[in-house]
Amino acid sequence: MNIIFLLIGCSLFLALGFLGAFIWTVKSGQMDDDYTPSVRILFEDKPITEDANTIKVNANK
Repeated sequence: MNIIFLLIGCSLFLALGFLGAFIWTVKSGQMDDDYTPSVRILFEDKPITEDANTIKVNANK
């Protein structure tokens, strides 16, 4: 029976640790951007362009 009380105490300590970490991340501003992730798939990536210098460097290898 004593082990149950020990396990309950450990689980409460762990849960409070996770709650504290969550509150710390919210207060530090890590969860502020809630718009960009939902529309990021709609943005097109910029096309990769190669200039003459990179073509010459790649041709020498």
